[in-house]
Amino acid sequence: MSAAAKPVDIAHLDRYTGGDAAINAEVLRLFEGQCREIVARLESLLSDGSPGDLARKWHEAAHALKGAARGIGAFALADAACDAEKAGVADRMTAFAALERVKTGAESVHLFIQEVLDTEN
Repeated sequence: MSAAAKPVDIAHLDRYTGGDAAINAEVLRLFEGQCREIVARLESLLSDGSPGDLARKWHEAAHALKGAARGIGAFALADAACDAEKAGVADRMTAFAALERVKTGAESVHLFIQEVLDTEN
């Protein structure tokens, strides 16, 4: 897999961790949990969120995922989260489509992280 095709730019992460493989692994594990939690929150908001503060909660969750993904170098996932953040929830079909892109990106990142973590062990 070429560097450009990888879901996480490890060189980007290395700039923050000094290239320490153990720190990278810990950061990736933390991201895994945070990402899964945020994607589940987005799904929940679309399925049973109350209209009152649904837009704010959606925006906050998508924004948090965007920042976390950029932090580890998962730029395609960050872009999908940014699109979801911009799309909002006013149009449910658009929001569902944005969520599907986020979920696809998140799955790609999860698989990559598992590969990295398996290599570390």
